Amino acid sequence: MWIFGWKGPSGFSASSTAEDVTQGIDGTGLTSIVTGASSGLGVETTRVLALRGVHVVMAVRNVDAGRSVKEEILKQIPGAKIDVMELDLSSMASVRKFASDYQSSSLPLNLLINNAGIMGTPFMLSHDNIELQFATNHLGHFLLTNLLLETMKNTARESNREGRIVNLSSEGHRFAYREGIRFDKINDESGYHSWFAYGQSKLANILHAKELASRLKEEGMEITANSLHPGAIMTNLMRHHGFLNSIGNIVGKYFLKSIPQGAATTCYVALHPQVKGVSGEYFSDSNIGNPSSKAKDSDLAKRLWDFSLTLTNSK
Repeated sequence: MWIFGWKGPSGFSASSTAEDVTQGIDGTGLTSIVTGASSGLGVETTRVLALRGVHVVMAVRNVDAGRSVKEEILKQIPGAKIDVMELDLSSMASVRKFASDYQSSSLPLNLLINNAGIMGTPFMLSHDNIELQFATNHLGHFLLTNLLLETMKNTARESNREGRIVNLSSEGHRFAYREGIRFDKINDESGYHSWFAYGQSKLANILHAKELASRLKEEGMEITANSLHPGAIMTNLMRHHGFLNSIGNIVGKYFLKSIPQGAATTCYVALHPQVKGVSGEYFSDSNIGNPSSKAKDSDLAKRLWDFSLTLTNSK
């Protein structure tokens, strides 16, 4: 991780903002989906992509909140192209409906930004009876990506522009359960630990991008898949931890990234020409980072892929 003012090989650092890393980039003609676009990093990612000319589809659980964000952005950027669509990643039925509605809209898809997430929740099950953090952070995005992949492939062929899939992970992936992914105990309440379960879901985000990158490469598709750590930021992710939330709000301004700095790596990986052709990597502070050994385990990545296919019943 780069120290705040310290620039990595990309020329950017932890203190670079999303506007800094996309300065001078023209995203006109590109269409992007951003999940979890109605709060925190999702709002800033949407705003900066729209500022650079990208047509952004905000995929949000709360459509009213999404519409207010859209209105706010339009006040600042009157020409912004933004749509709001409903998506609840913890429900496979909602993911399928979203994908089907998106395909019916005949919109192209150049960028898929799997940004939404929940963090450190008490033990709960999703609509499909799967542990909630794994279901929302990984499985919902896995299914969404698979359902939209054909649209992305067609767009890449027709537009002759590289498609990019971006998974928001976290340094929290280093603190997963000892075995990494608990395939046999994904719903085991007795062994559940809210932070290890968060780490497991974030490890899954990296492994998903890694396996997807190798499959796309084998097919010779001009679509990349990468994952990233946005940095330590105060967002509403901490809402289940009142004490930590209060401390974070007090000391955060000295040690944590602001939201514009937090959204920088996402916007860099989504739009920057330096990332062209780069796939299967893990980024931090707008530079290629070094994830844990578990995150580099291609057998684990393949096993997770098959496990996720079984859980989502995808063809």
